[in-house]
Amino acid sequence: MSELTRIPAPDGVFPATQYSHVVTGTGRFVAIAGQIPVDEDGEPVGEDDPEAQARQVFENLRRCLAAAGAGFDDVVKLTYFVTDMAHLPAIRRARAAHLPDDRLPASSAIQVAALVRPEFLMEVEAFAVV
Repeated sequence: MSELTRIPAPDGVFPATQYSHVVTGTGRFVAIAGQIPVDEDGEPVGEDDPEAQARQVFENLRRCLAAAGAGFDDVVKLTYFVTDMAHLPAIRRARAAHLPDDRLPASSAIQVAALVRPEFLMEVEAFAVV
């Protein structure tokens, strides 16, 4: 695990409650491609169910991080691509199962018109420093 410093509220910047504004670290950089809600057989999970999709996406992220010798404690940035901002609470609940509020990474959320398949409601990518 790398030594990471999280700065949720730099001087003069409004404090963040759902992410850290700045995360710094030294070590090996790991980029995880956007993970979609498919199981290990490539089957879609949770059609029309943002909770199920978010859980699957975070499980896929966990497996990808582990393959790189990393874990959620090493994540410095998450980017959420959602077809509707209303899915963010489901993503936050799934994230909370892996990341406590005192170790939140920098984050961005982007609403998109569509993802690679119409049944997908979200995709999440991660950057980590190990």
